[in-house]
Amino acid sequence: MVCIPHLTTDRLLLRPPSELDLAAYCEFYGDGEASHFSGGPLDAVGAWNRLARDCGHWHLRGYGKWTILLKESEAVVGSVGFAWPTGWPRPELTWWIGSSWRRQGFAKEASIAAIAYGYTVLKWSLVETHMKDENTAARSLVSSLSGQKIAREDFPDGVSRDVFRLPRPPAS
Repeated sequence: MVCIPHLTTDRLLLRPPSELDLAAYCEFYGDGEASHFSGGPLDAVGAWNRLARDCGHWHLRGYGKWTILLKESEAVVGSVGFAWPTGWPRPELTWWIGSSWRRQGFAKEASIAAIAYGYTVLKWSLVETHMKDENTAARSLVSSLSGQKIAREDFPDGVSRDVFRLPRPPAS
């Protein structure tokens, strides 16, 4: 059994995903506009499968995604962490934020904590993310994280994506 760490930031708690998160997954993945770049829209069974995948990733790979909670209310804001689907070239940082929580800096704050974990705990020499051309919101986040485009690659799903290096966050 893998021990999944909890991470904290000024406003957020990043904890292991659990069945308690199903309603937030259903809300996010059920919204076709919000989940378009994350494989949505999905029905409740599809959302459950995403949640189960996020839980299982920790046990199969030793790292994965966290559920993002507001410290003050424990409301589920979204998800952030690392994924490495079978057949993909390398692990990547990935995230989603629920529609009502967007444009408040939560994705950036949670991503900084996850990136730091990748470099300091996982000891990765590179933390990266893979970006579809039309995902302008994610590209904006990567820019705010000082991400640098390092490659253009074709992925197993037939989509060409830019690959961005995400730098180690400054020590706090």
